[in-house]
Amino acid sequence: MISIEGLTVEFGGNPLFDNITYVINKRDRIALVGKNGAGKTTMLRIIAGLQEPSAGHVNRPRDLSIGYLPQQMQLSDSRTVMQEAEQAFAHIFELQGRVERMNNELASRTDYDSDDYAELIERVSAATEQLTLIGANNYQAEIERTLMGLGFLRTDFDRPTAEFSGGWRMRIELAKLLLQRHDVLLLDEPTNHLDIESIQWLENFLATRAGTVMLVSHDRAFIDNVTNRTIEISLGKIYDYQVNYSRYVVLRQERLEQQQRAYENQQKQIQDTEAFIERFRYKATKAVQVQSRIKQLEKIDRIEVDEIDNSHISLRFPPAPRSGDYPIITDNLRKCYDQHLVFDHATFTIKRGEKVAFVGKNGEGKSTLVKCIMGEIPFDGKLQIGHNVKIGYFAQNQASLLDNNITVFDTIDRVAVGDIRTKIRDILGAFMFGGEASDKRVSVLSGGEKTRLAMIRLLLEPVNLLILDEPTNHLDMRTKDVLKQAIAHFDGTVIIVSHDREFLDGLVTKVYEFGGGSVREHLGGIYDFLEKKKIDSLRQLELSTTTRAQQQPSPAKSDARISYEDRKEAARRIKRAERAVDEVEKEIADIEYAIDIIEQKLSTPEGAADSSLYEQHAVLQNSLNDAMTRWENATEQLENLRQSI
Repeated sequence: MISIEGLTVEFGGNPLFDNITYVINKRDRIALVGKNGAGKTTMLRIIAGLQEPSAGHVNRPRDLSIGYLPQQMQLSDSRTVMQEAEQAFAHIFELQGRVERMNNELASRTDYDSDDYAELIERVSAATEQLTLIGANNYQAEIERTLMGLGFLRTDFDRPTAEFSGGWRMRIELAKLLLQRHDVLLLDEPTNHLDIESIQWLENFLATRAGTVMLVSHDRAFIDNVTNRTIEISLGKIYDYQVNYSRYVVLRQERLEQQQRAYENQQKQIQDTEAFIERFRYKATKAVQVQSRIKQLEKIDRIEVDEIDNSHISLRFPPAPRSGDYPIITDNLRKCYDQHLVFDHATFTIKRGEKVAFVGKNGEGKSTLVKCIMGEIPFDGKLQIGHNVKIGYFAQNQASLLDNNITVFDTIDRVAVGDIRTKIRDILGAFMFGGEASDKRVSVLSGGEKTRLAMIRLLLEPVNLLILDEPTNHLDMRTKDVLKQAIAHFDGTVIIVSHDREFLDGLVTKVYEFGGGSVREHLGGIYDFLEKKKIDSLRQLELSTTTRAQQQPSPAKSDARISYEDRKEAARRIKRAERAVDEVEKEIADIEYAIDIIEQKLSTPEGAADSSLYEQHAVLQNSLNDAMTRWENATEQLENLRQSI
């Protein structure tokens, strides 16, 4: 489908890619992974045709449609949510306008027997069939389904986009991209602005309804659930495996170990051969054997071990000045915006040295409470900051606040004071901005590099209370591990707002759950909290209250008290639901096969001239959309049944 041949990219004489060649096939779902700055975003931009390589080329079919979602984009604020989403169907509106103009022309003309009139009728007929083929009558329902899947309410549809935060406006752009039904989707960190319920919906959409997908994401669970192929970019080369990321990590390690063993065995063979040659080089009786060994040595195909990028950031927060015993005390804390209650009766105490997590659905008040602590917004009730508390705050949008027009070094130099200014180069080097990298302009940095640069600000002066709001967005997996270790060794107090279960595991000792207008305290680590909630992932925290209520067993049927008859009946219901899912999946497969047959016929000159094929295709496409809706409902019902026992 897309062929990348001899791709080379250089920045300032330094190669980012070096003669890379691979093919993206139809229905591939590729996780593009690698360290921050390895070139993942650059690769997506080149494939999308937005950036030219230094050498090599990308071959794309002329009629191939590619959709690209960047990490950051300029957003329009002049329309409502629905009007903005409708821009995805601008081609339908344009075609409808053409049909209307041609119909008006037909109505005004009287040369019914002329060839020109007959040709106009054919054009009207062809355009009308095309409208049917592309589902012109169903686009409104598609928009509503997609927007609601990404977390919007029906009441949001007529609101101006200017009323929404940058993260929600990015969701609108993602909705437009999905609605356009591109042949290839290139997604750069699509989950950064989604809550977990929306991430689940996107996973399902990409796995069942998208064509070819290449995505960059720091969310391991997301890429494991969506992708079937992993391409890692490392030191200018790529490593391509036809498996998801977790399986790739295992296979890649096995390959390196096999390479190392084979390399060591070959080196021993070479050393033994060279020793034999050196020992008997001047003995006439061994001349034949020596010459044979020399030829053998020349023919050896030398094994090379893949070069590993072992560079890493060295992150350690400065020693925390001693604060009072209780850095944060709240009592009946309340926050509301006009008539909207965010939370009420929030009463808790965070002790010195504790590491706690704020978890829950987006919009339930996690970041709002952080802003109250920072003194950025007013509130009701008591919120007391302890004695000698010095706060280091990392906000979700911290990286976007950087000045794109100055260099990495200048970014830090402008905020550093005192003796720390003499150590700026050392600090930048520890964060992998050493040498020429410190002279890069901020505008050319990747999202992860900008996050690392923003993180450096936390190191410029000692603090004893770290507040980190989604600190892992844009960070690669290895850098996340480094940050986690640094927080674990920090001797101050830490508040982390995050949906990342793996990141929080082993790091926090207390969890505050936000939801339903309240803040509930749970002692213990993240998995202790999950066990208490009878859920197996933070994703289920973000299900709606109604769904969660359906999942909870009634008191009379909890745990071991569920009767044998109840279990049998539940098993029968699950079996029926599983059959329903299997049946609709088979129906979808049959419809897709039929669509493929028709599309093959339409690709021929004879088929393209057969109007009945267009009608059949439109009917099948509508049937497929209906089947997909029934599949989504059936799988949701099955999941609810499984959770209820």
